[in-house]
Amino acid sequence: MTISGDCDSADFLENDYIKRHHKHEVRADQCTSSLVKRIKAPVHLVWSLVRRFDQPQKYKPFVSGCNVQGGDLEIGSVREVNVRSGLPATTSTERLELLNEEEHILGMRIVGGDHRLQNYSSVITLHPEIIEGRPGTLVIESFVVDVPDGNTREETCYFVEAFIKCNLKSLADISERLTVQDRTDSIAQV
Repeated sequence: MTISGDCDSADFLENDYIKRHHKHEVRADQCTSSLVKRIKAPVHLVWSLVRRFDQPQKYKPFVSGCNVQGGDLEIGSVREVNVRSGLPATTSTERLELLNEEEHILGMRIVGGDHRLQNYSSVITLHPEIIEGRPGTLVIESFVVDVPDGNTREETCYFVEAFIKCNLKSLADISERLTVQDRTDSIAQV
């Protein structure tokens, strides 16, 4: 996993995607970052997990459950997320801001909950690429959030990045396991 930075050919593509899809208006009292993860699974499989705004627990290890208000999944939908015990929160209320099925983009904003992530919003994009000769996915997730009183910008970014890294690692592990199972199933059917 990399955080946006250097500029070789792969980084050039990453930076291009970040400039196009990960624009956040950042105030002086906020921090922002973009994280990158390459997953050895095809984009359609990874997207099948990410796009489920109603089921973040499918790959987010800190989520124990989720209820979407109103039932329909569309821009403006609100979900109530239950956070696993042991963390400094129990619930988070989140609104779906962007869902682009063709370009594989999901954006959300936290609108309530018992945590310190105020004015948090994030965008996650998926981009097909070839990894070790097989279909893979470049995942980029960016965020912006207020820096809480008593914390520095660096501390806040470090905290949020740690959660996102865990989520992206889990997303990779699950997607890659499903890809291997799919290949094994295909071989078994021959």
